[in-house]
Amino acid sequence: MADSSGQQAPDYRSILSISDEAARAQALNEHLSTRSYVQGYSLSQADVDAFRQLSAPPADPQLFHVARWFRHIEALLGSPCGKGQPCRLQASKGRRVRPQWSPPAGTQPCRLHLYNSLTRNKEVFIPQDGKKVTWYCCGPTVYDASHMGHARSYISFDILRRVLKDYFKFDVFYCMNITDIDDKIIKRARQNHLFEQYREKRPEAAQLLEDVQAALKPFSVKLNETTDPDKKQMLERIQHAVQLATEPLEKAVQSRLTGEEVNSCVEVLLEEAKDLLSDWLDSTLGCDVTDNSIFSKLPKFWEGDFHRDMEALNVLPPDVLTRVSEYVPEIVNFVQKIVDNGYGYVSNGSVYFDTAKFASSEKHSYGKLVPEAVGDQKALQEGEGDLSISADRLSEKRSPNDFALWKASKPGEPSWPCPWGKGRPGWHIECSAMAGTLLGASMDIHGGGFDLRFPHHDNELAQSEAYFENDCWVRYFLHTGHLTIAGCKMSKSLKNFITIKDALKKHSARQLRLAFLMHSWKDTLDYSSNTMESALQYEKFLNEFFLNVKDILRAPVDITGQFEKWGDEEAELNKNFYDKKTAIHKALCDNVDTRTVMEEMRALVSQCNLYMAARKAVRKRPNQALLENIALYLTHMLKIFGAIEEDSSLGFPVGGPGTSLSLEATVMPYLQVLSEFREGVRKIAREQKVPEILQLSDALRDDILPELGVRFEDHEGLPTVVKLVDRNTLLKEREEKRRVEEEKRKKKEEAARRKQEQEAAKLAKMKTPPSEMFLSETDKYSKFDENGLPTHDMEGKELSKGQAKKLKKLFEAQEKLYKEYLQMAQNGSFQ
Repeated sequence: MADSSGQQAPDYRSILSISDEAARAQALNEHLSTRSYVQGYSLSQADVDAFRQLSAPPADPQLFHVARWFRHIEALLGSPCGKGQPCRLQASKGRRVRPQWSPPAGTQPCRLHLYNSLTRNKEVFIPQDGKKVTWYCCGPTVYDASHMGHARSYISFDILRRVLKDYFKFDVFYCMNITDIDDKIIKRARQNHLFEQYREKRPEAAQLLEDVQAALKPFSVKLNETTDPDKKQMLERIQHAVQLATEPLEKAVQSRLTGEEVNSCVEVLLEEAKDLLSDWLDSTLGCDVTDNSIFSKLPKFWEGDFHRDMEALNVLPPDVLTRVSEYVPEIVNFVQKIVDNGYGYVSNGSVYFDTAKFASSEKHSYGKLVPEAVGDQKALQEGEGDLSISADRLSEKRSPNDFALWKASKPGEPSWPCPWGKGRPGWHIECSAMAGTLLGASMDIHGGGFDLRFPHHDNELAQSEAYFENDCWVRYFLHTGHLTIAGCKMSKSLKNFITIKDALKKHSARQLRLAFLMHSWKDTLDYSSNTMESALQYEKFLNEFFLNVKDILRAPVDITGQFEKWGDEEAELNKNFYDKKTAIHKALCDNVDTRTVMEEMRALVSQCNLYMAARKAVRKRPNQALLENIALYLTHMLKIFGAIEEDSSLGFPVGGPGTSLSLEATVMPYLQVLSEFREGVRKIAREQKVPEILQLSDALRDDILPELGVRFEDHEGLPTVVKLVDRNTLLKEREEKRRVEEEKRKKKEEAARRKQEQEAAKLAKMKTPPSEMFLSETDKYSKFDENGLPTHDMEGKELSKGQAKKLKKLFEAQEKLYKEYLQMAQNGSFQ
């Protein structure tokens, strides 16, 4: 038998049969002496088996062949294998066998969960088609300025959309609608049109007064019938304002004042009575408005205003935008199929959804989102619209729970041709038809405000599933929480109605977004001074960190110096960094919990600040690479959330749109030179004791540079820190600093004044001789002894021993003060 080297392998059977180990070793040595040992010689299994019989290498030096091979095999195997044990040595190779590899146990990956209004629980988010996510969001009904309630929904959904797209890497297709056909729009458009016509006619003062009085009659009836306290308060305020504006015009007419004075009063009354007159004109002339263009002009204007507000808030535009007015043919077809499927019926030119027929179907369920609200007539009528709840309209329904899919148009309403006569779409059907056309029979996510759950979204679900004959039109329903204003419902009647433009005058889009990020997207958000102050402080906290890191990164180092040895502090900070990243990921998986994310980011920055302060205390430079990694990560997360609008590489952008990178890169080298020059001048001024130069240096820091958006921070024994900061922020900081200093000055002056008054009062008291101190208190005492001490009260009764003792103590104290005064006067202390 030959081995792999071509040499003849020895016959070990006779050797292995020898029972004496010494004799067996002798025989084995003779056989091995005939073979040459070369490095890498391949061993056969027979070689290994023979040596298994030896417990140790032979001690006889003549048996060196056996000893050499024994040590060779021992080195390969680690130790000689015992008899009957499996050998790890491969028969064809002269090296160790690779041990078996086992994969690490690892941890269960965290999966995204979203709060699904359909189940009222957090559910694992599983799109229907891989990473593709189809998403429909209810857009605004555009008849007035967008307000903070709109901002609550659209900023929140923008954050969710960005997180799904940019963090979890889903391929999101985002669709949103614009409702430009609606009862509110129709009524407001008619009112605006009729009031402008009335105003253009320039009514005479007497005619205006007559019309206002006529309008006040139905208005007063409406006021008396109103039960909602907020709405009643608003109507009362309108009535009061109209009455106040009417009086001057009546007096002007009676007094026959000049035309200019009368016209001024007319304009005031027209403005105050606009809502009242518009409602009155609509009730009398509204049915004569037939031009469809009148009803498209208003929503077109407010849609443009809405888009500008969203852009100002840094809300991403939808991938596709649908307008009801552009989808009327699709809506007609959608309604027709619902009727054909047996879930709709025609009544007097309108089409209604048969809720009872739908609910009785085995494969359908009505009221999936808010089953407890089914039958709530107030909510249902609000969903139908003010123009669609007249007695004749309500009588057309088979059940009060049924809702309009298509409304027959009355005079003064826009209309489109359809199989049932001229009409217009119902509110709920709009979203179903548009979303169904673009997203098909089932979408992944449908979003909207919390107040849309019933009846709007429940009716959407019903009519869409009636159309598609399925039970899964929406897989995940997301609803953003309410918005309150300082704890109260936002209402014009409460004078707390805040438009987005109003909000942006007080705070930046980033600050508003940070406020939203610091709260759960599905819970109520209170828009108040406390809420915004928290957001402002958070922004300032992060910005200071970014500015400090930028300053550290500007410190010059050579190419190898950027890689510094880590100590315990760096290792600990890096561990905390990765711990926080893990916590942030878990929070985002937990229903996109941005509130927890913001707290974890705050904690990470606090740890970085402690690290930088510790390094500064021992005059050592912080690790640039580590801090840069953390700052870049935080910047990345803020970009995902939409809190950093510009293409800023690190931290919040500086300057206006598109100027951030070029501004900082351009001016910072010059500011650094200025800072170093100033520091050199200050050093000379201190050495030469020239306070005027130090004052000029401070003025540069405190007065001149803030106007340019530059902050110099002086630190004892360390280089000046240079920061580019928003100019308005610096000016506010300067004003606040001056205010605090002014308060300190006033407090100091007040303390000095009080001290002076106390000293003056004490001095005045000291001047009084003890014999005279009680004589003026005739309202208390009637008789005194020779020393001036009272003996009888004002009624002539002798004072008790206790009273006399108390007065004696006061007398002695005053005596001591008076002696002190005489001594000071003698010494000339008052001069």
